[in-house]
Parts: sequence; structure tokens; C-alpha cells
Amino acid sequence: MTIENCRFHYCFSGNPQKALILFLHGFMGNVHEFNEVISLLSNDFYCLTIDLPGHGKTQVIGGDDCYTMASTAHALIKLLDELKIPKSFLIGYSMGGRLALYLTLHFPQRFLKVILESASPGLAEETERLERIKRDEQIARKLARSTAADFTAFLSNWYNQPIFGNIKNHPQFQQLIEVRSQNTPIELTKSLRHMGTGCQPSLWEKLKSNTNPLLLTVGEYDDKFVAINQQIANICKYTQFQIIANSGHNIHFENPSIFVENIRLFFAQVD
Repeated sequence: MTIENCRFHYCFSGNPQKALILFLHGFMGNVHEFNEVISLLSNDFYCLTIDLPGHGKTQVIGGDDCYTMASTAHALIKLLDELKIPKSFLIGYSMGGRLALYLTLHFPQRFLKVILESASPGLAEETERLERIKRDEQIARKLARSTAADFTAFLSNWYNQPIFGNIKNHPQFQQLIEVRSQNTPIELTKSLRHMGTGCQPSLWEKLKSNTNPLLLTVGEYDDKFVAINQQIANICKYTQFQIIANSGHNIHFENPSIFVENIRLFFAQVD
């Protein structure tokens, strides 16, 4: 479906008679990001996954502005309108978590409850943002000139980052790499340049006005995001904070059963 110069690729799965969860994947993910989690939820929820701009089979037919967080958020709301989904639950991982938080704070009436996995409100200081933009540009340039072999090496190196903990020892790590490799490097660069952490608007101040129930989930090995999410919990109303054992940044991949347990408990709570 074409919305605001984006031809979105999306998938429905699960039980159409149940409440809907919108899932937003992370950087280099796609509609298959949450497959294992969704398989465990399929009897009790209807699940919608979307390839975000720059990822998977979604095609951007407009300019670079289509990749920004604000543009993507507005396009997703219009897509939900077209799909006749006035309200839903929302789950976002990493980049998708940053987008989910933006959606929550700008369109609170559209979401019942929200789970943020390893997410952040962006960077509060201008100097931090400029430094991050500079770093992301270096990554983007490397991606832009990648051959197939280069891209495979890039993906492997990406998961050497401390936030990912022991993910490379996971028995299904190679399958994760194969899913990530389905993306197109040149499209990923556009996402990084226009919706990276340095480029996105800081949401720290707007957190104070949150009106939606939030569950913040982080892996115990992801020290950076444990600290960030503790800060969020300290200033944001209606927020629960959960540290997931035996996990790094990618909780739903490393520990899907516990992640699903948290989804069920949080979405079932009566506020």
C-alpha cells in the first residue's frame, strides 16, 4: 500500500478476532524480526509487522525526507487509518523502539499500551547529536560501498558491540545474519542518515507529558540501555521498568519466551 511516497510492505498474522499488536523492527530488521515471538502469541493476538523505510520490501518513491522519524510516524498513522485500525498495542525494538516512543508521545490516542525494547528518547545535547551524526555518517559511507562479502562482514562486526552481550554465541545467530542480509545496503544508509539516533528529535522533554502505559524492557548485559531506561522511568509517568536476565540488546531474539511472558502480563493488566 502506498502512503505518503512509501509503498509499505506489511504482514498480518495471528488471530483476527483478538486485539492487534503493531510491531516495529530495529535497524537492519524487517517484517520477520519478531517471527518467534509472534508464533508464541498467535492464538491470543492479531499481529501486524511492517518493513520500515530503508528496510525489507518497503519502497520509498519520494525524497530523503520520507526516511525521517516524523515522516515515517505520520505515514504509519495514515497506514493504520487505511487499514481501519483506530487503536492497537505497540511494541518497538531499538530503532523501532525510538519510533514507537515518538508515536506514543505524538499520537497517544492511537495506542492502548506500549512496550519499548532497548529503546531511547534520542540524545538531549546538541554536541552529542552532532558527534553521533558524524559517527553514523562514517558507518553509512562504509555501507554504501559494500560488496556482498563486505556487507556480511559488516553484519558480523556490528554484533561485536558491547550492547549485544553474548549474542554471537546464540545457536541461531547465523540465521539472524541471514535475515539482516536480505536488506539493501544503500537503503540502510538512507535510514541511518535520516532516522539515526543523532538525527531524530530529542524526546526527553516530551517524556514528561506521557499519558500512555509504558513497559521499558532492557537486557541485563546491555549496561548502556539499562542506564538510559532507568532515566526514562525516573521522569516518565505511567512507566514500568523490567531488566531481562540472560539478554543483551536484542531480548526478543535471545530470550523470546520471557519476552512473550512480559507482553502477556503487561497487556493483560487493568489500569
